[in-house]
Amino acid sequence: MKVSLKTGKQLIGMSFILPWLLGFAVFTAYPLGYSMFLSFQQVRITPKGIVTDFVGFDNFSYAFTVDALFTQELLTYLEELFISVPIILVFSLIIGLLLNQNIKFRGLFRTIFFLPVIITSGPVIEELMAQGVTAIPSIEEYAIFTIILNNSESFFNSTIIYLMDNLIFILWFSGVQILIFLAALQKIDRQIYEAAKIDGASSWECFWKVTLPSLSPIIIINVIYTVVTYSIFALNPVVNHIQSNMFQINTGFGYASALSWIYFGVIALVLLIIVGLLTLRAKKKYS
Repeated sequence: MKVSLKTGKQLIGMSFILPWLLGFAVFTAYPLGYSMFLSFQQVRITPKGIVTDFVGFDNFSYAFTVDALFTQELLTYLEELFISVPIILVFSLIIGLLLNQNIKFRGLFRTIFFLPVIITSGPVIEELMAQGVTAIPSIEEYAIFTIILNNSESFFNSTIIYLMDNLIFILWFSGVQILIFLAALQKIDRQIYEAAKIDGASSWECFWKVTLPSLSPIIIINVIYTVVTYSIFALNPVVNHIQSNMFQINTGFGYASALSWIYFGVIALVLLIIVGLLTLRAKKKYS
């Protein structure tokens, strides 16, 4: 059977991506579809297998009307997310700018900043947090911490306390973002900086007028990566709450599946808002 050159190339291309498509269908698409099915069911595990009873949207309404712990943890997650993501991005950009300079042992520094990505598994972080390693050392000895701690009702004070207790933990999420920023910085044409400096631009003006606009697409990518990574971390209280409901008699797999889809919807909505705002701002500023 003869085929055209174009069709032959398409068949070769499909043969390369076919293993991925099969893997996606079996290990991703099917579990997602099945979890959506279970979210509308009351699931019971019996000696004969899994028994499901259709309950409609009862699992979803239960999450918002009865399960007060879930809504509380969801709000806490959103608060911490909007605090942590900007800090992670700013810290990653600063370190990326420093590592982009012509300094000695640059490769070693890159390894050091990326090392936490390798060792920050759930049990390791849990043990480090229990030992107080993720907080600023001896911060309780400073008077300002005592003043803030005694007036922790406002959002600003609670934000400062959260940063003091989790600053090192937050910065550990910056390894991949640093490498992404560094790769983007190395792709910027140096002739642009030379032309700007010939026109009298300072280093600060070069950063705001050349570097930052060039990094706008990379910032969006890092925002998406940071939000997703922070949201699916093993010690996330929302994730732990979903897992704890999987084997409870009153809730089970059906309710846990509904919580998972609610959580997925919240993450998707957050990403849509943030990426949409960043995209619109970039278009207005640099159009």
